[in-house]
Amino acid sequence: MEMIIYVTLLVLTLVVFGTRRVANKGNEKMISISNISFKSFQRSFFLVYFLALPGAWLQGPYVYKLFTFYGFKESQIVILYVAAFASSIVFGTFTGPLADKWGRRKMAITFTVIYTFCCLTKLSSNFWWLFAGQVLCGIATSMLFTTFESWYVSEHSERHGFPSEWIGITFSISTFWYGIIAILAGMISNVTAETLGYGPVAPFVVALLPVVVCGVVVLKTWEENYGNSKSGLCGSCLEGLRIIFRDEQILLLGTVQFLLESCMYIFVFLWTPVLDTGTTPLGMVFSCFMVCIMVGSALFSILSHRGFTEANILKNCLVMISASMAVCCYTARPDATMVDTVISFIAFLVLQVAIGIYFPAISYLRSQVIPESHRATIMNWFRVPMNVITCGALLCLHVETISNDKRIVFGACLVLSLLGTFLCNRFILAFRDENASKKGGIDIENDVKSGKKLQ
Repeated sequence: MEMIIYVTLLVLTLVVFGTRRVANKGNEKMISISNISFKSFQRSFFLVYFLALPGAWLQGPYVYKLFTFYGFKESQIVILYVAAFASSIVFGTFTGPLADKWGRRKMAITFTVIYTFCCLTKLSSNFWWLFAGQVLCGIATSMLFTTFESWYVSEHSERHGFPSEWIGITFSISTFWYGIIAILAGMISNVTAETLGYGPVAPFVVALLPVVVCGVVVLKTWEENYGNSKSGLCGSCLEGLRIIFRDEQILLLGTVQFLLESCMYIFVFLWTPVLDTGTTPLGMVFSCFMVCIMVGSALFSILSHRGFTEANILKNCLVMISASMAVCCYTARPDATMVDTVISFIAFLVLQVAIGIYFPAISYLRSQVIPESHRATIMNWFRVPMNVITCGALLCLHVETISNDKRIVFGACLVLSLLGTFLCNRFILAFRDENASKKGGIDIENDVKSGKKLQ
């Protein structure tokens, strides 16, 4: 298995090199329209975001391993994972409106402080210290995946007034480098865990450096921006919820997002016990996953330039995830052979390619349908059902039958991804109709301005 993983990493690296070259040819025309000011603005965002990500990715491959290293049983580990997701439900819901009201720059700095404490708690083998760390981790993760994007979109559109089409370029590039950073983080975590003599504790210490530097860079380089700062915290939360249920596009897109991301986060827990044979280099497996995300990012660019809409690309992601989950419903059985484990590994790689396509697609679609005034609030509401579903799935692992046969959980993920595919079709129709009506309105306005009479 170890040799298969190293060979796979080499092959995937060649694949990502090829797909990126093809994607870059299509990007040349788009990049040529971007000006110096836009490039400078992009760099200010990337510098911060690419420092924030390693803090999460250095820890990723060894969270489960760390808990087993400290001697906890799977039932206890499940509780620790659930603590992170539950804290996102209870506390993370308010990080969005708090960022809109208090300021997204301040919230980004707060993220670095919280994540620093999260890393430090991992140095203790005390269950309750680790539990507290997981609670902090859940809050910080909500900030990571809402605050930074909200800050960027606001600066891009409101302060600088760049074309909305350029948002997709930024998110496609960020997804590609997201993969590069995660690959390096996986390798570093693997090397530090195996060579420094501290076992799976070492990556959590190393993760402190980029997180602290990230906070300093935000403090020195970012301007503050706000969402809806007029309403109170609870009022902003409720208004965001009302906007979701009033707008069919937002409701459908948010539902598709939480269904897909539920599968993604359940997978975060499952991949280690499914693939770990005792000698499996988990950091290298994680790097393989991240290379696949890079392949997905390149494929998104290629598909976009070939005329596929972001909504249709999103639907293809769900189809790929459904296929991956269907395979695991068979191969992740209790008496899995080495061949079964390898097939599961391949299915996981397909899932990661889909996730690499998904991130720039969903980021662009969110920028088109979610109002700027409540962006972070609405994005956090999307995470609530995702965390509830993920917590429920993980708590089911307390049932001995499900714990021994994880195919049941993969079956649940298959149902979620198929439902997401169905709802994505409905979103495509709603999004197309809305764009058509907007275009019709613009055409009429142009006709009026040009002096044409309407019949």
